[in-house]
Amino acid sequence: MVIGNALSVGLIGLKAFTVSIQAFVSPGLPYFSIIGLPDASLSEARERVKSACQATGFRWPETRVTVNMSPASMPKRGSSHDLAIAASVLSAAGAIPHDCLIETITMGEVNLDGTVLPINGVLPILLHARERGIRRAILPAGNMDEANLISGVEVSCVRHVGELVELMGGRARYSLPDVERPAGECEGSGAEPGAFTPPPSGDMCDVVGQPYAKWALEVAAAGGHHVIMVGPPGSGKTMLASRMPSIMCPLGVPEQLEVASIRSLCGTLPAYGICDVPPFEAPHHTSSTAALAGGGSGLATPGAITRAHRGVLFMDEAPEFSSRALQTLREPLESGYVALSRAKGTTYYPAAFQLVMAANACPCGMSYGTGERCTCTPQERRRYFARLSGPILDRVDIQVEVPPVSRIILDEEVSEPRETSAEIRARVIEARSRAAERYEQYGWVCNAQASGRWMRDHMSRYSLDPINRALESQRLSLRGADRAMRLAWTLADLKGIPSPGREETSQGIALRTRL
Repeated sequence: MVIGNALSVGLIGLKAFTVSIQAFVSPGLPYFSIIGLPDASLSEARERVKSACQATGFRWPETRVTVNMSPASMPKRGSSHDLAIAASVLSAAGAIPHDCLIETITMGEVNLDGTVLPINGVLPILLHARERGIRRAILPAGNMDEANLISGVEVSCVRHVGELVELMGGRARYSLPDVERPAGECEGSGAEPGAFTPPPSGDMCDVVGQPYAKWALEVAAAGGHHVIMVGPPGSGKTMLASRMPSIMCPLGVPEQLEVASIRSLCGTLPAYGICDVPPFEAPHHTSSTAALAGGGSGLATPGAITRAHRGVLFMDEAPEFSSRALQTLREPLESGYVALSRAKGTTYYPAAFQLVMAANACPCGMSYGTGERCTCTPQERRRYFARLSGPILDRVDIQVEVPPVSRIILDEEVSEPRETSAEIRARVIEARSRAAERYEQYGWVCNAQASGRWMRDHMSRYSLDPINRALESQRLSLRGADRAMRLAWTLADLKGIPSPGREETSQGIALRTRL
């Protein structure tokens, strides 16, 4: 009895697991079955694989063909296992050696004519293979660029099932449409994350005025704090938020791979590559809960909060989001991940993002200054801003007002040029390095992650006095007090002092309680 073997990789969220595929050609009536908890799209692989194998000149066995995918207890889904199923059948039937793919990951979707189509999730698949000590992979030629991003795995790219047969030492007859790249080993440096490149969203020096809001965003970037900006239309809230990634610390190598893996799973990695620019997601205010948190049939796919992992989630016109969508942010803001439960299982996605919200003070947006132009009733204004619930606002560290710009100041009218994002980012990097050194033994990387107990234990009674007064007057909740202390530590890091004093604590409270 000859068993054909192949390996593929399944994904549940970003968690990868190795799938061992075995094919057995046995006597009996002609029938092709796939077992091992396949979903509907994987069950349909029977017709795709049978036609694709015949397109190589292979004569399909007129007997019973059984393909098992183990571990049988794990659900398998998607068409990315097609090529491995085809390889296992070809191996069992003797078209290629039965043991040639035992230590090789084989992934790809096949067409009826035998062509191999690209798949999503190649980056986490190759990272999993490297961690498991599997040093060879066969992937679609359409995933060549993505495969080149990971070193340590020898990758061969194929355009047709017939090329897989020839690669393994078999003989095949097939025809291919004209393509630009040949099959075979993917050429490339296998380079991992590259150097910092400025984001396309612009520079902070483009923003006219708003020095206080710029400073508040600098504090947010230095400490990893969440921000809400409130002001009239056209005051620059969206422009400021879109430039937030340009002043944040560049991503480290592990963070870059996390972000790239998410983009690979979503199919957007070719547009970005692996870079150290923090991601920026700005969902529309009509977005559903599934669009924000993730969803879909079967196992849930990533939403905007996962795509913003290690970067910025910008919610413009925040009160216009549905209450249910806003409430989905509460747990991820605290835990740094989102758990999506479906009938077929629970999927966990990372969601350690910085939340930046922008809002008008009222529905018409004119409730600023004297409020003479505002047409809203007091009840409408209260109802509008009340859509941002107390628990959500309590989790937002910095609450800042963005006033209208009253005058355009030309560059020749100022003594010093406007600060660029690079200059602000240099201060942010320095402040982050101080915090990382201080928290090294605790595993924290910024002040937003520090525990309230640690901060209380390392602050003097004198510096805590403004916070105690704010608690007594109910200006702050206990959670708000902890967040004000985190802001105080961030301000101390930006100033280069070892611990916050009374001034930094008072500034932290002011940053938090302006609304």
